[in-house]
Amino acid sequence: MTATTEMDTAKQEAFAGRMLQIVNDSCLGLMTGLGHDTHLFDTMADMAPATSEQIARAAGLQERYVREWLGAMVTGGIVDYDAERHTYALPPEHAASLTRAAGPGNLARIAQDLSMMGEVEQQVAEAFKTGAGVPYEAYPRFQSVQAEESGEVFDLALVDAIIPLAPGLTERLRAGIDVLDIGCGQGHAVNVLAKAFPASRVHGIDRSEEGIAAARAEAAEWGLPNAEFHVGDSADLPTDSYDLITAFDVIHDLARPTRTLAAVAGALREDGVFLMGDIAASSRVEENIDHPLGPGLYTFSVFYCMSVSLSEGGEALGTVWGEQTALKMLADAGFSQVETQRVEGDILNVYYVARR
Repeated sequence: MTATTEMDTAKQEAFAGRMLQIVNDSCLGLMTGLGHDTHLFDTMADMAPATSEQIARAAGLQERYVREWLGAMVTGGIVDYDAERHTYALPPEHAASLTRAAGPGNLARIAQDLSMMGEVEQQVAEAFKTGAGVPYEAYPRFQSVQAEESGEVFDLALVDAIIPLAPGLTERLRAGIDVLDIGCGQGHAVNVLAKAFPASRVHGIDRSEEGIAAARAEAAEWGLPNAEFHVGDSADLPTDSYDLITAFDVIHDLARPTRTLAAVAGALREDGVFLMGDIAASSRVEENIDHPLGPGLYTFSVFYCMSVSLSEGGEALGTVWGEQTALKMLADAGFSQVETQRVEGDILNVYYVARR
């Protein structure tokens, strides 16, 4: 501020108030993620107004911690409190955004990401100085958190809403085709497709041995002989091998997305389809100002997507790489036909149906 600049006192006070709200909401975000992780929201949703002792007993947790957590929930306007009876209640209108029963509408699940990002905050701060990034191994919870976030979407929408975005694809899967899901994580999408379309052969590839082990365990539990998983690099794929390749919330994370998209194009058969789901946002910051998760997307990028890619000397697309960039990269990879589609109720993703 120069000597001739006069401070707008009202503006300063308003911003100070907003900063207080940001601090409080950040703390509530951490506590909300904790409430999901400990199943406290699920427990309270099924209970009549209850004391902290009753809630702790029902959840199998220690009352002193539960009582302090409830204090944050009450002062944050998430849980109702009866001071005379010393009872707490989770309103059903709030439970609709906080419990596992809410399915993809459960926003408390996303709040888990906050604590995961907090675990690497000092490494990210150091990366600001060095530009070296933060290695994937620094996020031991990433696989499990990501699997939970995507799993309910796959259960609810993959077969009935996402696959039909490509005309005729459902019928081809029923008849039997070769499918590959790149960056499959714990493989739930592969297993959902293999179960729904037993005539098709569905493969998953991921760099994480832990994720692939979990995928194979689920396939064995479900009795799926047509689901196979491999530890590997999605940038190196066999040519002319698949009728359908999928990538869900993966490409922007990769160190070598350009090479991967070229490999995908080469691995598709002549009439093959590449179905890519990724973040619905813009490459231009001014077009993300009104995005419902705008600040969150840039934060996820700094704390994971961009940083992990940079740690491997990668292209560092980041979370908010945008539809404009995605379309150009698909064209450069050799996809001459690309359609963008949305799924009703999904505010986060855009789906690309691409053919060579």
